[in-house]
Amino acid sequence: MRVISKRPIREFWECHPESKSALEEWFHKVSQFTVTSFSDLRKIFNSADYVDGYTLFDVGGNKYRIATVIHYDKQRLYVRQIMTHAEYDRNNWRKK
Repeated sequence: MRVISKRPIREFWECHPESKSALEEWFHKVSQFTVTSFSDLRKIFNSADYVDGYTLFDVGGNKYRIATVIHYDKQRLYVRQIMTHAEYDRNNWRKK
């Protein structure tokens, strides 16, 4: 799967340095798989959720959430937003 783009990941860990290792681990793992559906994805990331057109990943022991859009046919994953769990709970991420 090709991740588009790493920039929001880097920007997030610059503001939250403690997240860097967890985000790098997630990026490395997601970059190496090939899946054709959400159910295939759940076999690799069993905590992934699908909400309102976004695939959400829990990262760093559920400290962070990554909202993505995945095009399985093109093997592209678009990072839309990264947030702390507290930011996710405020539910503002759906408005962006």
